[in-house]
Amino acid sequence: MPAYHYKALDDQGAVQKGLLEGDSARQIRQQLRDKQWTPVDVSAVNDKHSKHKSRYKKPSAYELALLTRQLSVLLAAGIPLEETLAAVAKQSPKTHIKSLMLAVRAHVLEGLSLARSLQQAASFPPLYIATIAAGEKSGHLDLILNQLADYTENRFALQKKIQGAMVYPIVLMVMALAVIMGLMSFVVPKIVKVFEQSEQALPLITQIVLSLSNLITQWWWLMLIVLASISLLFYRFAQTQAGKLTLDSLVLRLPILARLSKGLNAARFASTLAILVRSGVPLIEALHIGAAVTTNLHIQRNIITAADRVTEGASLSSQLEKSSYFPPMMVQMIKSGENSGELENMLSRAANMQEAEATNFISTLLSLLEPLMLVLMGVVVMIIVMAVMLPIVNMNDLAG
Repeated sequence: MPAYHYKALDDQGAVQKGLLEGDSARQIRQQLRDKQWTPVDVSAVNDKHSKHKSRYKKPSAYELALLTRQLSVLLAAGIPLEETLAAVAKQSPKTHIKSLMLAVRAHVLEGLSLARSLQQAASFPPLYIATIAAGEKSGHLDLILNQLADYTENRFALQKKIQGAMVYPIVLMVMALAVIMGLMSFVVPKIVKVFEQSEQALPLITQIVLSLSNLITQWWWLMLIVLASISLLFYRFAQTQAGKLTLDSLVLRLPILARLSKGLNAARFASTLAILVRSGVPLIEALHIGAAVTTNLHIQRNIITAADRVTEGASLSSQLEKSSYFPPMMVQMIKSGENSGELENMLSRAANMQEAEATNFISTLLSLLEPLMLVLMGVVVMIIVMAVMLPIVNMNDLAG
């Protein structure tokens, strides 16, 4: 049963959009009228001239992991693909996921493969489509989907773990800035104002703190404008190709950020390559997809160059070894896998190792960031206290 986009006015006059299944556009209009809605536009999802022809909203990491697991379980139970897609669509409480899966189902009913249908929806990553295409070719789609579900769930769990670990440091940083800004805006001006009326020369540290306090209280609006302008310019620069290359190059030169970027990208590349090779995707295609999922353009270009050399007959490990972007242990494990004919198993082990190492490194950084923030806040507060107390001490010395 084909699917149709619709646009209608409900009984309150509000515009409603969505996707319904029916034998014809006429049946869809009747379904809308049964709801007391007025049809405005109805068009098939495969209509090239449809006004609704656009990319669907991409599923989040959690949504992608959930629907992949649901597809895996239902197909493993022997349920036909079109019924599986309909069940997943019906199960989802999210409208955009429901519409997306119904659109995929409509393409499957037209005779397209699942991978081709997902590609038509233009909402799934290349890794996802290539893996499912390999599963369909091998005749083990349910097993491949199970592996893909494990992969997406592990990626989502790693992402949530990193985000959860960053919550406390970010809250601590915001609170520290709020306390410092409060002291500089309200406390310091009132206390130091007393000393300005005297003819006593203020200590240098007091003068500096007072100047900063005046700058914050009188020119805060200008500071916000300048900060917003710099942030906007930086964002626009970072969106350009030249900007991305410059920033990625800078990241790879800074010691801590370089190790973090290399670790995360190596983990992502290894895990992507592992799931693709295990699913039967050709190595060259897997390398190009693995390059696409890396976030650093310099590492991405290095992988593409390695793929070209592998096409010419070179080994993958020898090409990765020439680069400084991948850990020696990971390269050695890949070399061992190539020599033993167990590349997919060694890639999986390398991926697990890199993910664990990256997670531990991030946890260590965040655990060090918390005391550093407290120390920094303490130093700033101490400077403010000294700026206030020194004039009082000097006045007592003069009075004595």
